[in-house]
Amino acid sequence: MTVDPQRAGQDRQDLAAALRKLRRASGLSGERLAVRCGMSQSKVSRIETGRTLPTVVDVQQILSALGVDRDTAEDLLGLAQVANAEYEDVRASVQRGLHHRQRELATLESSARHMRHFLPAMITGLLQTPDYMRQAMSPAVDPADGDISRAMTMKLERQALLHDGSKRFDFLLTESAVRWQLCSSSVMAVQIDHLVSISRLPNVHISVLPLTERVPDAPFHTFVTYDDHLVTAELFSGRIVLRDPKDIDYYRRLFDFFVSHSAVDEDARAILESWADDYRAQFMRERD
Repeated sequence: MTVDPQRAGQDRQDLAAALRKLRRASGLSGERLAVRCGMSQSKVSRIETGRTLPTVVDVQQILSALGVDRDTAEDLLGLAQVANAEYEDVRASVQRGLHHRQRELATLESSARHMRHFLPAMITGLLQTPDYMRQAMSPAVDPADGDISRAMTMKLERQALLHDGSKRFDFLLTESAVRWQLCSSSVMAVQIDHLVSISRLPNVHISVLPLTERVPDAPFHTFVTYDDHLVTAELFSGRIVLRDPKDIDYYRRLFDFFVSHSAVDEDARAILESWADDYRAQFMRERD
């Protein structure tokens, strides 16, 4: 089965139709199937009409209750995995306007209580200074044609959430993410100082993972978990959104694994301050 994330919406409808057809072929009513699955009849109805996206576990329960053969079950479970993933092409996002992406992120952040950002490549928008942000939103390859100023304003407005004591933010940055010289040395020093300052907020926790630390796994890509409901994974070409509980649990455990190898609290701040000092020293050398 070929997995094309851009077909997630159609796959969702195909999955609903297939489950409805199998249930009718079995001779079971929606109510009887619900009893066998331990679900409510209303949930079964919403799944069959496509109003509710079933998790892979939901689909497993339904297929088991219907006694579906192995090949059919594997096909539908694969379809469920794809349906639980959405893909947003970065080019489509730019065409709609960069500010729309900021509005979507603001909605995710306002509805979540605990967010975990795993950052192996660069500093995320919630932690960026304006100068760093401007460069981050002006990539050298395929630069955006959208209104960067408007998007930057919205991104800076999102940072106010860091001061909302009802929310918790955990940021894990690798040394590569912090020290990647996206901007001039003076801008980098200010940006790292900003990380130290933000880390002192009571509801914000910043961990750093130095390159000198031995870690028996690799940081493949940036991801963010929003409570236990959703995960986003960043690619060069776009963003994948995962909603399956198994995927969410996996990424939460992965975050905890990397944190266990990281410096936290005062140790993290001391490391960040030393990196900022390195950039200040570089700036002074460049001036001489």
